[in-house]
Amino acid sequence: MTSTFVNDLRLNEMATGDQSGSWGTVTNTNLELIGEAFGYGTEAITTNADTHTTTIADGATDAGRSMFLKYTGTLDSACTITIGPNTVNKMWFIENATTGSQNIIISQGSGANITIAAGQTKAVYSDGAGAGAAFVDAFAALNVAGVSPTELAILDGVTATTAEINILDGVTATTAELNILDGVTSTAAELNLVDGSTAGTIVNSKAVIYSSGGQVNGTSLAIAGTAVTSTAAELNILDGVTATAAELNYNDITTLGTSEASKVVTADANGDVNLAEELKAKSYNETYLAVTSSGGATTVNCETGNTFSHTLTEDTTFTFSNPPASGTGYSFTLKIVQDSTARTITWPSSVDWAAATAPTISTGSGEVDVFVFFTTDGGTTFYGFTAGQVLS
Repeated sequence: MTSTFVNDLRLNEMATGDQSGSWGTVTNTNLELIGEAFGYGTEAITTNADTHTTTIADGATDAGRSMFLKYTGTLDSACTITIGPNTVNKMWFIENATTGSQNIIISQGSGANITIAAGQTKAVYSDGAGAGAAFVDAFAALNVAGVSPTELAILDGVTATTAEINILDGVTATTAELNILDGVTSTAAELNLVDGSTAGTIVNSKAVIYSSGGQVNGTSLAIAGTAVTSTAAELNILDGVTATAAELNYNDITTLGTSEASKVVTADANGDVNLAEELKAKSYNETYLAVTSSGGATTVNCETGNTFSHTLTEDTTFTFSNPPASGTGYSFTLKIVQDSTARTITWPSSVDWAAATAPTISTGSGEVDVFVFFTTDGGTTFYGFTAGQVLS
């Protein structure tokens, strides 16, 4: 009869009368392999291999038999490791010590696999079910002294020191009270602003907490040694303000009524606005817009600018829209460019030309005429002037 190796440690099971004269040697080897099964072993994976096979040797030393099995090597992708034979029912602590930041996937048959991330160790066991064998995470449902896996997972990623965690030693707060911290985004430094605060008393570098009577020090709040005299109504003016500090600082002017760079423009007590000396040398700019005609009509929208141009493409009738209200002066300049075919213009009836006679526009292709218009009565009358013609 021959020896068999059908046990989970692949030890030599001698048949009756087998290993004559060598029984002691085989037995000693079996005892050594049992010891190996409680020990530590390491096995290298071929560089960048996608698959690897670990087969526990029959009756001979083998790293795959070790209770703690460490895999090494360099990987560029996840590697599936099949541990056999698929009839072995055994527990391992398996460490992924490979480099390359890749997972290893522990498999035995077509059943469930276990994934171990680089640098991690998992306690697993195989069910030895043959072709359909599976691996199981032994600690997936581990309960330590009543603490569930979900509760243990809360500690995943905790960076607090032992001293910091020991702050909770002796805490009598209930779970509900501790859960008040759930969702808090304040840093330790921000929470420490409250440490040492006393209700109703101002403490340097600490949060101010009003007393039950709504007071601090029993009197008015002092900032940098100066008492605040604003009333609640005055402070409430800021309620809803969305301006940034930079935007509010635009109001920080030196002299009322005198303009400053990067500041708002104000009028003095007489309603006058004066240009600062450094601004008097600056240019005055106006919006320039080109207007077009459609269906023989062209509109100048007075709200959109003060300098306009129009290149004639057809005979057109002008309309001046949206002038300012009566009592406000408004003027604009209009540049007309003649078409290659001479076009005509019909001006608004509100335009008052000198001697009640509208000018005759230039007829040459590309010739330029410039006209100026102004009104003070909301557009009831626009005074029209010819600034220049045939300016091609």
